[in-house]
Amino acid sequence: MKVNEQFKQVSLTWFRAAAAAVVALYLAGETDIKVLGLAALTGFLGPALKWIDPSAPEFGKDKK
Repeated sequence: MKVNEQFKQVSLTWFRAAAAAVVALYLAGETDIKVLGLAALTGFLGPALKWIDPSAPEFGKDKK
């Protein structure tokens, strides 16, 4: 997998996680933009942790 393709896949994973977090909070009644922004930012944690996991088959750190 090329670096650009790998970056694209990681970005899409982050976007899905961030969007899900923001939508869930919004549907639960949260409308504070700062809280929703932080939820979107923390959506990055899942893909970041997956990236540093060498055993992650999709795009782990040691993926060849």
